[in-house]
Amino acid sequence: MLLAVDVGNTNMVFALHDGTRVIAEWRCRTERQRTADEYYVWLRQLMDLSGIPPEVRRVIVSSVVPQVVFNLRVLTDRYFGGRPLVVGKPEVNIGPRPRVDATAVVGADRLVNAVGAFDRYGGNLIVVDFGTATTLDVVGADGAYEGGVIAPGVNLSLKALHDAAAALPFIDVTKPEHVIGTNTVACMQSGIYWGYIGLIEGICARIRAERGQGMKVVGTGGLSTLFAQGTDVLQEIDTDLTIHGLVVIDRLN
Repeated sequence: MLLAVDVGNTNMVFALHDGTRVIAEWRCRTERQRTADEYYVWLRQLMDLSGIPPEVRRVIVSSVVPQVVFNLRVLTDRYFGGRPLVVGKPEVNIGPRPRVDATAVVGADRLVNAVGAFDRYGGNLIVVDFGTATTLDVVGADGAYEGGVIAPGVNLSLKALHDAAAALPFIDVTKPEHVIGTNTVACMQSGIYWGYIGLIEGICARIRAERGQGMKVVGTGGLSTLFAQGTDVLQEIDTDLTIHGLVVIDRLN
């Protein structure tokens, strides 16, 4: 059984794959101080509650928080009898090499999404990930990562708006009934929702124009289904794209 771990800036996802499908998936907050033993106790309790035997034989990690990786290495060595594959390390095969600047460091999550998207949808893609940051990444015809765009994430923008303007409340993200709001909350919801729709549509159009070809757009991340309700530019919604990419990379290695 494979344990795939996706470490984001806000949350971590632990998924168990039995060689055919994901049989369980759990989420926790990303905390740099959490020890290997704490991870194992938490995981073992969840596995027991789900009736899943502790038969993990391989672990693969994608992390944008380097401080977390050490304890995940210890977890794998101490409790699962080996070393994890860590995406981004030179020895880990992810398929075609990224075509970016020689000195560029690409987030592991973006590389994994490119691998997963190419496996499911082929090449010439734009992958839009609604995470702590909103990223738009280009996947070439052969599956290589070819660069992209990073913008502030939806919830990050809401927090910045709330923190910088004392009179503005912190709100939930939702699709507003009207573009023109008639109260403060409705105005903020419209600005965030339609503002990000405009950002996605505009940047996707510019990427397609710059490359001179049509490109399929794949949305992922927790808010992708919500934003897909407001635009036709998101042609595929794939909320488990990162975990799928980790499974594909495990097979490559």
